[in-house]
Amino acid sequence: MEWQLLVSFLALGLVVGFAAGLLGIGGGGIMVPVLTALFVAQGFPAEHVVHVALATSMAAIVPTALSSMRAHHAKQAVQWSVVQQITPGILQGTFAATFLAAVLSTRGLAIFFAVFMAYVALQMWLNIKPKPHRELPGMAGLSLAGLVIGGVSALVAIGGGSLSVPYMMWCNVDVRKAIATSAGIGFPIAVAGTLGYLINGWGQAGLPEHTIGFVYWPAVVLIALTSFFTTRLGANLAHTLPIAMLKKVFAVLLVLLSAKMLHSVL
Repeated sequence: MEWQLLVSFLALGLVVGFAAGLLGIGGGGIMVPVLTALFVAQGFPAEHVVHVALATSMAAIVPTALSSMRAHHAKQAVQWSVVQQITPGILQGTFAATFLAAVLSTRGLAIFFAVFMAYVALQMWLNIKPKPHRELPGMAGLSLAGLVIGGVSALVAIGGGSLSVPYMMWCNVDVRKAIATSAGIGFPIAVAGTLGYLINGWGQAGLPEHTIGFVYWPAVVLIALTSFFTTRLGANLAHTLPIAMLKKVFAVLLVLLSAKMLHSVL
C-alpha cells in the first residue's frame, strides 16, 4: 500500500471518530464518499467501487458502534426491551438489503446515497425534531420499523441513528434514551451489514487485493484504529463547542461530499 493511501485512511478515521463523538452521528456519511474517491483513484473496478466503499464503511463502524453501545449502557440509558424487540427486524432488513445492494449498479447506489444524505443534511440544518404523537408499538410494529431502518442503513452504510432516533422520539421516547437506544441498535446493524457484504462480494471477479467479499480490510483496520481515540475526544468536547452551528457546517459537508461522490461515479 502506498504511504499516501495509508495516511488517508488514518486521517479519515480521525475525522469520522471525532464527528461521531461530537455530533452523535455515524461515519458512513463521511466514509462512503471519501472511500469512493480514494478507491476510484486507486483504479478499483468501476462496477463495484461503491459496493466496496459501503461494505468497508459498514465494517469500520463495528468497533465504534460497540464502544458507543457500551458507553450508553454504562449510563443505564439504553432501553434494552426496545432493542430486544426491534433487533430481529433490524438484522433481517440490514442483511437482506445487502443482497439488493449487490445487484444494484454503482450509479444507482451513488444516487440513493446522495438523496438520503441530502435528507440527513436538511434534518441537521433545520434541527428537525419530530413531535411525539404516539407510543412505541408492540413486537410486530417494532419489527417492521427495524426492517425499514436496517434496510436503509445497509444501503448507505450508517448505524441507523438518522432514522431510529427520530422514530423513537415520534413514539414519545425521551431524546436521551432515544439516542442511547439507537446506539444499542447500531451494533447489530453494523454486524449484519458487514456479514451481508462479505457474503455478497465473495467470489466477485476483479476485486483488489486484501478484499474479502466487498470489504477492503486495510482501510477497515486503519480507520478503526484512529476513530477509536477521536470518538472519545469528540464526546468530551460536545458540551463545550457550539453544536448547533457545527451541525450546519457538517450538513454542508455532507452535501458537498455526496456531490463529489456522484461526480466521481457518474
